[in-house]
Amino acid sequence: MKTYSTRMLLAICVLPLMLCLSRGNVNSSFRIRAVNLGGWLLAEGWMTPSLFDGIPNNDFLDGTELQFRSVKFNRYLCAESGGGSLLVANRLSASTWETFKVWRISQTSFNFRVLNKQFLGLDTKGNGVNMIAVSNIPGNSETFEIVRDSKSKDMKLVRIRASNGLFLQVRSGDLVTADFTGGGLFLDNDPSVFEMTITGQLQGEFQVTNGYGPSLAPKVMREHWRTYIVEYDLKFISQNGLNAVRIPVGWWIASDPTPPRPYVGGSLQALDNAFSWATKYGLKVIIDLHAAPGSQNGWEHSSSRDGFIEWGQTDENIQQTVRVIEFLTARYAKSPSLYAVELINEPRGTGVSLESLTKYYKAGYNAVRKHSSVVYVVMSNRLSQGEPTELFPLASGLKGSVIDVHFYSYFEDKFNTMSVQDNIDYIYNSRVQNLNELTISNGPLVFVGEWVTEWRAMGAGREEYLRFSKAQVDVYGRASFGWAYWSLKNVNHHWSLEWMIKNGYFKL
Repeated sequence: MKTYSTRMLLAICVLPLMLCLSRGNVNSSFRIRAVNLGGWLLAEGWMTPSLFDGIPNNDFLDGTELQFRSVKFNRYLCAESGGGSLLVANRLSASTWETFKVWRISQTSFNFRVLNKQFLGLDTKGNGVNMIAVSNIPGNSETFEIVRDSKSKDMKLVRIRASNGLFLQVRSGDLVTADFTGGGLFLDNDPSVFEMTITGQLQGEFQVTNGYGPSLAPKVMREHWRTYIVEYDLKFISQNGLNAVRIPVGWWIASDPTPPRPYVGGSLQALDNAFSWATKYGLKVIIDLHAAPGSQNGWEHSSSRDGFIEWGQTDENIQQTVRVIEFLTARYAKSPSLYAVELINEPRGTGVSLESLTKYYKAGYNAVRKHSSVVYVVMSNRLSQGEPTELFPLASGLKGSVIDVHFYSYFEDKFNTMSVQDNIDYIYNSRVQNLNELTISNGPLVFVGEWVTEWRAMGAGREEYLRFSKAQVDVYGRASFGWAYWSLKNVNHHWSLEWMIKNGYFKL
């Protein structure tokens, strides 16, 4: 084992003192030791893949990214300039202009959204058969069916039927029309046959509810909510050294029991149950708005329909989100278990401006304070931007404010070649430094709201995982607000704290 430098040990020793100086930390000895109840009230397919297994035609869920190559001309369909113009077929290789994002209308009918957010459709103002991508709102002329060659082994050969009942065909590199009447065999010289490639997929709440549709989704989701997290789970949490849960929710919970389609009513009752169980077993609750209307990061865990970030672009969207926060705070403010409300999870810096986020955080903070003077208000740092203290001018002036940061030793390339010891050293060096940068006198409290005992290190066994988890508990436990492991349950074992504890990979 490597010996730690004097400088590093000094940083570890100084950190607790600095953290105790943070604004709003009335009880400096209390720290949140929480676990996220991820994959429950907000679906994530990588955590619960079986939830998606029964969806008919589940290759074509919302947000699936498709590319189409003409087998006759060996050229890809392309929304010229990324949208706003013609559909052409003159590219030898495929990139963003040649990628079409699915909006699922039914099991067999779809819209295709392009890079600039227009939809592929018929030129109804022209000859009615030329293909264009100009409409910002999809309608009948922007609706298509994908007909697969059922005889091909990989089902990659397809035809695309337009709303006029005819198939798309490539007439030349600059002209694609919907006027092919034939069908039959999928031959290489057929201008209506394309090789389809799926380049990306989303599996979130929008995909699972819209995928099952209004007749099946209510039954599937309510059974999932009823069985995935139960009272025993909160008892287990309380018996294993933890004192809180962070519960991700989606914005539509405020419209329960009749949320807008495709969402399903019933998640609010499940959240009510969680509060009752938390109170019974002495646990604190952090409500985390994980999915905001329009999606704040374009990822499936924010219930993005197609990967675009459309949250925070209008005042009405921001006010809609504030109303969700006010609804949740008002509902649970009198519960002895409500400890904090997180205004939004992981807004992405490439699509969410600091100006919009600051405007929202001010309004969201005030919404919480209308109903509680003691509940902490958690503000998540933006991802994909380089200034970890950019929220300090706002948060430092707000009593009971908390900055949420997420520390994973997994997603960045630099972790790919790290050994076991390299990873442990990284926690005791770089993560201590990260926390020091966020810890200032009279500043907001600091919360490591997500972390996990998983890494890219090869050949690690139980003892190595125990050392890695101990290092993170040691360091993140000094954060002035505390930490929360991601997550309680997951089919990927090391991401499941329940599995880690029961199998001796994690101890507090």
